Amino acid sequence: MGTSKFLFLGIVCSAATALSLALSPAIPSEALTGSGSEARTQPDSEVLARSDPEARRRPDSEVLARSDTEAPTPSGSEGRTQSGSDAPNGLHFTLKALGHNVFAAIDNAKGEAGANAGFVIGDDGVAVIDSFENPDAAKQLLAEIKKLTPLPVKFLINTHYHLDHVAGNRVFQEAGAVIFAQRNVPAWIHTENLKFFGKNIKPEQKALVENIAGPDVVYDSGVTLFLGKRRIEVHVFPGHTGGDSIVFIPDAPAVFCGDLFWKKTLPNLIDASTEKWIPTLAAIAELSPSADFIPGHGDVGKSQDVKDFRQYLMDLREMAAGPVKDGKKGDDLVAAVLPGLTQKYGEWSFFKFFAKPDILNAGAELRGEKKNPVPESSLAAHP
Repeated sequence: MGTSKFLFLGIVCSAATALSLALSPAIPSEALTGSGSEARTQPDSEVLARSDPEARRRPDSEVLARSDTEAPTPSGSEGRTQSGSDAPNGLHFTLKALGHNVFAAIDNAKGEAGANAGFVIGDDGVAVIDSFENPDAAKQLLAEIKKLTPLPVKFLINTHYHLDHVAGNRVFQEAGAVIFAQRNVPAWIHTENLKFFGKNIKPEQKALVENIAGPDVVYDSGVTLFLGKRRIEVHVFPGHTGGDSIVFIPDAPAVFCGDLFWKKTLPNLIDASTEKWIPTLAAIAELSPSADFIPGHGDVGKSQDVKDFRQYLMDLREMAAGPVKDGKKGDDLVAAVLPGLTQKYGEWSFFKFFAKPDILNAGAELRGEKKNPVPESSLAAHP
């Protein structure tokens, strides 16, 4: 099937393919659950009712506007300066073996997968981390897994709700995987993703978001999963969206960071709290200093790369603080901050697309005016 691609905030999505996906099947009875504790094959009290269509079409109580400006949109391979050439054999990603049966799927230079993903092979099954923005890329990843092992894909872990990390969910769900995510993701995946299409969202774009397969199992602070004896630790940290998870494989060691880590790449701050994100990155870098750190965007990194990204957020806040205190906003704020940011980070990927929005979002946060997604529980408590 051919694909029609639309662009938003540096994300390339395969709309035609995603829209062709059917509604999800019934929930597996063996779904695992956990909330900050270990989880095995015990009954799940937090399984989300996928069979209830109303639960998958909750109205968006607050579509959050971008701070001061619309973020510019990359086109094609512009801004995507990932290392290496396009993946071989027509793949939308480069599959990198990190050792100990841990694999990173790094978006290719054209951005055809939309983001990074990965998987871990254990004793009795496979765990996948994120599912790309392009369902065709998710199908390719599933095929690559099957080339490496006959074991079933048991788990899919969504690191956060953004479309470029979850649009391929149904591919793995239909293959038998149980989808795990932080508690805020199920609602946001079908509501907050709408904002990326702007005010004039088309019916087919709305349908795409509504039909993304949501999580089957949710957790608050984390969950521990097992593939036989192989342990997978999922930890929740604040910063990028308010519903972010990292996936730690202690025996590798490897850390799948989702969009809490961007290697030499400017981040999307539309839902972010940089104040919370900075200590999060310090904690992640020290979790396992010798580990491979797989970012949501960019190539595989080491702990120093996580620290470098943390420094970007610190510098952004520091560079913006003085002008914000002087009352600068909008273009005046950008003019005051951009030269210094360009001097230090101008060679990073996505700089030309996210530098201005990052400055404006940082300014809004420093002024106490930035709006981020609100968990449904908070809305219920404060109508």
